[in-house]
Amino acid sequence: MKQKQPGIVKTDPWLLPVIHDVEQRIFRFHSKLESIENVHDSLNKFADAYKYLGINYDHKARGWHYREWAPAAHQLYLAGDFNNWDPRSHPLKRIENGIWEIFLDFKTYKDSFVHGSKVKVWVESSNGFLPRIPAYIKRVVQDEDTRNFSGQLWFSDFDWQGDSFRIPKDEKLFIYECHVGMAQEKEGLGTYLEFAENILPWIKQSGYNAIQMMAVQEHPYYGSFGYHVANFFAPTSRFGTPEDLKSLIRRAHSMGIAVIMDIVHSHTVKNVNEGLNMFDGTDSQYFHPGTRGIHPDWDSLLFDYGKTEVIQFLLSNVKYWLKEFHFDGFRFDGVGSMMYFHHGNGLIDSPEKYFREGVEWDAITYLQLANKLIHSINPGAVSIAEDVTGMPGLAAAIKEGGIGFDYRLGMGIPDFWIKLLKEHKDEEWNIHEMWHVMTNRLPGVKTVAYAESHDQALVGDKTLAFWLMDQEMYWHMHVNDPHLVVDRGIALHKMIRLFTLALGGQAYLNFMGNEFGHPEWIDFPREGNSWSYYYARRQWSLVHNPELKYKFLANFDQAMVSTIKNYKVLDDEYGTQLQMDELNKTIVFSRGKLVFVFNFHPTASIPDYAFRVPEPGNYKIILNSDSGIFGGHNRISEALVYPATLHKTNGFAELRIYNTNRTAVVLLKE
Repeated sequence: MKQKQPGIVKTDPWLLPVIHDVEQRIFRFHSKLESIENVHDSLNKFADAYKYLGINYDHKARGWHYREWAPAAHQLYLAGDFNNWDPRSHPLKRIENGIWEIFLDFKTYKDSFVHGSKVKVWVESSNGFLPRIPAYIKRVVQDEDTRNFSGQLWFSDFDWQGDSFRIPKDEKLFIYECHVGMAQEKEGLGTYLEFAENILPWIKQSGYNAIQMMAVQEHPYYGSFGYHVANFFAPTSRFGTPEDLKSLIRRAHSMGIAVIMDIVHSHTVKNVNEGLNMFDGTDSQYFHPGTRGIHPDWDSLLFDYGKTEVIQFLLSNVKYWLKEFHFDGFRFDGVGSMMYFHHGNGLIDSPEKYFREGVEWDAITYLQLANKLIHSINPGAVSIAEDVTGMPGLAAAIKEGGIGFDYRLGMGIPDFWIKLLKEHKDEEWNIHEMWHVMTNRLPGVKTVAYAESHDQALVGDKTLAFWLMDQEMYWHMHVNDPHLVVDRGIALHKMIRLFTLALGGQAYLNFMGNEFGHPEWIDFPREGNSWSYYYARRQWSLVHNPELKYKFLANFDQAMVSTIKNYKVLDDEYGTQLQMDELNKTIVFSRGKLVFVFNFHPTASIPDYAFRVPEPGNYKIILNSDSGIFGGHNRISEALVYPATLHKTNGFAELRIYNTNRTAVVLLKE
């Protein structure tokens, strides 16, 4: 009897040499899941650790339990405002499996162990006697004078009544990537409430139906962009209270906007004072010991995904954000780094290298468990993998040999655009390479396409707008100031974004402010800039100023998103190539009901330009990047009807337009 092949091998015969490895991936997942279910009944209950560990009120016992997993510790003590920070007056008792516990009854501590009180746990170990922040603490605050961080008691009874939002089935995602702290124009920290009041309406107006929130988990260094997390269950207090964050999410839901969290489970800070490092006195409690536990590029620590307590910590974290904050899914940071001991560095060019060389099997099993958990809690939630390795099966079902993500980030796309702008003149652009980069994905692998993200906006790099226009943006963005560099930049900025959206995937992502070509990079407060917030903000006044050209880019972005969304273009998995004209740098393709014509040529405008369309009939222009409302030159008549007739010799339907240079046109058959 012929053995049934895993689904990802059926889809991609290139994987036939590693069919056994794919089967082993499935086996490891089921083996780990079975071992969890044998002890905890279900994966869902296993992920309830945040209700047991940390500080939780017990209504039956009428008091607070504080429990901490610290297997190698000699003794733990709870200290805080409630006992005048006495480091030895409240010892915890070791109970089982390396867990320590103390109970504070309500009657005795009702006036001292209260909402807002600060706490720490003193850990006596081979590493000394040190104050630490509880691992499962739900709020962490920084003292303004000492700059030290402490845990804070936070008892929330937020009313979620009426929030029944779910991402509509089969709705395509238009994601607005955002950072609350730098979302305001003021030189300082933005807040959750300011974001809900000031930025959500702009996102809604711009046509985006999801936000991807960065820097949610507490991180001691603001300039890490939120990627060096210390306290995994604590929403950062820089931007407000947990209730403020919940209010933001509820407000977004009321506007039909999903909220996706940028979750960091790929690594954590080395900090001993704020983080998990050496918590029980060893370097191997949460992490791989020695050099294996250190990320050489990120100067951070790597979780040991083979430990049951570690994956329980992380899975519990996933459930916590879904259940307690109503997030609608996650973008998992650093997935490529997690899946390989070499962290995705180097060439992976064969199936054997994908499945056998330096593969962190435990991390892959963890990611499978995380995806199963997410979709069991909320079947409509989305999970997105940030992976540059191209791991086969990343966004395929676990039963098919996949890892279970809903989407992968098309990380090669923004890298391609930056490389193109840096290394090639306009007339050297290879339209066949452009097509290949946008469409180079396996069938069934849903991809989030994006032309640029926050990575390109940081100091040391440049956004697309800056690569295109550079310093001229400072001097020539007035609407009455024609300038060749700015004209080129605006034209190509629009074309690159539409080309990416129309061809690159089944979802689209834009970073906050890039839709209107935000002119400044991001530079967080640091010693090198005298701790300034000047570049850690978004200048919304630029796009709202009618005298400046930024409005043209914003207008086009809104029209572009609206067109793709309204005509359900992303329902088609791929575009269909209709014409590749290297001489005139023109690409014509259809996707869904629409026909797209891109002329990337720097100078060639061709009257009566002929190209093939899917069928004969009358076509109308529904989007034209050369329109004056988008900062174009109004060279094309949008009032005309363009008839497509059958060609006498080849039998294809043929249509003719004025094909102007550096222009994207979208046509719809009437």
